[in-house]
Amino acid sequence: MTKTNPNIRKHLLWEYNWQRVNFTKLATVVIERVIERGNFQDWREIIRFYGKPKIQEVAVKSTRLDRKNKQFTTLFLQSAFVN
Repeated sequence: MTKTNPNIRKHLLWEYNWQRVNFTKLATVVIERVIERGNFQDWREIIRFYGKPKIQEVAVKSTRLDRKNKQFTTLFLQSAFVN
């Protein structure tokens, strides 16, 4: 069974050709963009597609995200909103 691509808002990846986006190869970019600018639906989609461990790993290792976004990611992934 293959996963369908995450249904996130296209403007989050404005500089990419939407028909050619490889969500597996661009995982770090996609996750960082949703952490920085995503809404609740975008978050639900990346959790479905990548899983919580991958999102947490990207947030921790990211040189792009600030401390506030990294802390929010940890708290949000542990919250009742996504369980």
